[in-house]
Amino acid sequence: MHFVLSVVSFAGGENRVGNSAAAELLIPVGARDIAMAGSSIATSTGLDAMYWNPAGLARAEFATNAVFSHMNYIADIGIQYVAISTRFGDFGSLGLSIKSVGIGEIAVTTEDQPDGTGQMINPTLLNIGLTYSRMLTDRISIGASATLISERFGLVSATGVAFSGGVQYSGLANVTGLSVGVAVKNLGPRMSFDGDGLIREGIVSNASGSFYKVDAESFDLPSTIEIGLAYNYVLAEENMITVSGVFQNNNFSADEYKAGLEYNYANTFFLRGGYTFSDITKSAAIPSNDAVDRSAHIFGFSAGAGLRYPVGSLNVSFDYAFRSVKFLENNHVFTVGLGF
Repeated sequence: MHFVLSVVSFAGGENRVGNSAAAELLIPVGARDIAMAGSSIATSTGLDAMYWNPAGLARAEFATNAVFSHMNYIADIGIQYVAISTRFGDFGSLGLSIKSVGIGEIAVTTEDQPDGTGQMINPTLLNIGLTYSRMLTDRISIGASATLISERFGLVSATGVAFSGGVQYSGLANVTGLSVGVAVKNLGPRMSFDGDGLIREGIVSNASGSFYKVDAESFDLPSTIEIGLAYNYVLAEENMITVSGVFQNNNFSADEYKAGLEYNYANTFFLRGGYTFSDITKSAAIPSNDAVDRSAHIFGFSAGAGLRYPVGSLNVSFDYAFRSVKFLENNHVFTVGLGF
């Protein structure tokens, strides 16, 4: 049986699309969870959970873990993700993650040279996260993350910090296999750009040589609230299916609904699939007589597979995910994990 919890929101986030700071915070990581369309915040564990739901870090199967993930994102953008974690007894688990967004070179243009100056810049977007997670009981885990945000575009840069937190509860209502997860992500102060690139030459009383600095506007972080349920059902010995669903409220886009499915054979081979659609409601910006496609969303179907293989005391995992994208290139995600 599949359950989805939802809340009603009147934030009108769909009217603010493209207006947030640090949009790279919303770029997902980890092939397993992406293959399930991000519907697994109730069951996400280990290093991937540091992005999806920090409470899941404490549920890592192994005491020490490491992971590397690469995503072929849209417009030839590459996403690199590296993370490590370790468990410190009753204190809990600590994890460190680094997500880098590779955009490539971009030609420099100015007001006077709109066709380019001949110079090139290589923007860098970097998120460095620290996560703490702990099992409060054998059913309840909590977690919190702080993420340092660094963005640099030529002669301008911005720095900020985002905070996330979550909880996971397994065995909900004493039903074996039923889990719930809640996560609040990317809360923090507004961000704005600064630097020498904002200095302009002005003319005062017909005399050149005067300079002034442009004050860049500040913007909110792309915060989200996610509520999800999952149910693990044992088909037969060494065969299990996990069904999961999530409702996600966004402050800079329409609400999203996510559903996912995972088949697990002997905790060694995995097949996964998922789908995402958004709730685009009518607003003041949309005439009341216009039809709105409530399922319109740039990301839709996703799928993937995984393989785990023990090598002595070391456990090695390989995961792949495909995510369909409207109008642009589809995403391909590769993740390698180590546990010991």
